[in-house]
Amino acid sequence: MAGRGPAPKDPTKRRRRNAGEPEAVITPDDELRGPDLPAGVLGEEDGVVVEWHPMTQLWWDSWRSSAQAQTFVQTDWLFLIDTALMHHTMWAKGRWEFASEVRLRAAKFGATRRIAPA
Repeated sequence: MAGRGPAPKDPTKRRRRNAGEPEAVITPDDELRGPDLPAGVLGEEDGVVVEWHPMTQLWWDSWRSSAQAQTFVQTDWLFLIDTALMHHTMWAKGRWEFASEVRLRAAKFGATRRIAPA
C-alpha cells in the first residue's frame, strides 16, 4: 500500500512551480559609461585644487568600463561617487577604516563575484 490520500497533482499543471527568475547575463563590451569623477569636490591644499588619488581614478574607470555599468542608473552613479570619496580618503590619507564600507558598497553593485560550490 503506497500512501494515504489522493495522488499528487501533475507538476506541469501546478499554478506555482517555485521556479526562480532566469539570471540575466551581461556581456562585457569595454564601453566607458557614466560620468567622470567630479572636479573640485576635494577642496584645495595651499591654493591648489586636490586631484583624485590615482588608485581612485583607476577604481572609478574600472566601474565605468565594467559589464555591470550597462545596468546603472543615475542614482547608482551618485552612490558610487559617494563611495569614491571614501576610496580617495583611504588612499590619499591612509584612513583604512573606510575599507570595509567601500567593500560593502561595491558589493552592492556586483564587485564581489560569488563562486558556486563544487
